[in-house]
Amino acid sequence: MRRLLSLFALCLALVLGAAPSFAADAAHGGQIFSANCAACHMGGGNVVNAERTLKSDALTAYLANYDAGHEAAIAYQVTNGKNAMPAFGGKLSDGDIADVAAYIEDMASKGWA
Repeated sequence: MRRLLSLFALCLALVLGAAPSFAADAAHGGQIFSANCAACHMGGGNVVNAERTLKSDALTAYLANYDAGHEAAIAYQVTNGKNAMPAFGGKLSDGDIADVAAYIEDMASKGWA
């Protein structure tokens, strides 16, 4: 419950334009991504559903509230999972999830190049 409240507070802060109380570490997020996400999302792709990639246009189309706060929407998806994607909320810390969300957003903004 505490984790859900922390994630909600982060989402609310991002939606309202307030700075969260910590800065996400995209470099650390890259390490988390490599260890936990790359098997299905190598290079921003998706081996399970080719349409649901981690590229900006797909994130905009498929993630709820992505336009309201990119990293918060990504963090929500990573935490809770959806369809074939497992939830990582019980496996990764809130900080790790924030870091991987920052990494995904950074890479998506660069076209995963």
